[in-house]
Amino acid sequence: MLVLPGGKPRSQDPSRCWHLSNLRMIWLARSLRSTLGPHGIAVQRLQYRVRGWNAPEASPVHDARMALERARLRFGDVPVAVVGHSMGGRVAAHLAGLDNVRAIAALAPWWPESDGDRVPADRSLMVAHGTADRWTDPVASRVQTEQALARGVNASWHPLSGAGHFMLTRPWWWHRITADFVLDAFAAEGVVAAPTDRKAGRHA
Repeated sequence: MLVLPGGKPRSQDPSRCWHLSNLRMIWLARSLRSTLGPHGIAVQRLQYRVRGWNAPEASPVHDARMALERARLRFGDVPVAVVGHSMGGRVAAHLAGLDNVRAIAALAPWWPESDGDRVPADRSLMVAHGTADRWTDPVASRVQTEQALARGVNASWHPLSGAGHFMLTRPWWWHRITADFVLDAFAAEGVVAAPTDRKAGRHA
């Protein structure tokens, strides 16, 4: 699993570990390692070189592709889940077409240009969004998730009533729903045991 932080629409400022977008993913990655590690799923977190999306370069997508290539060299051609918050949800959607990316979890995603349409029909997609989010649009993420489902994607949308953008409302809900999604997606791929009888394997 590759965990992807948020960012800004445009910024060339270096990304630092103390930025809140990275701190949120440090906490999320630690939680996911605790839950998923016993099932043989390795959880890695990416820190981008710069903070911005920076169209048309889409800087973080390049960084994420490099991270996935490093993971492939380390783990081999195993199924991968990508999990992104905010701008990281956009990065995840742009990685969805890669052959080994099988599961995409988008948490309060920033999908301003129908980015959800990039998820191929043979992938699993989970989108979670606070209904009171004022930074990214929960209506857009719901509509794009429904469109993905109509295209044949194994897609689900999970609203959290009254929650804002930063996953501060019921933080363990965000962690648990992400971990459950990844376990179910990898079980469907046949690389971990089904929920009632999980056994450890080795997956990125």
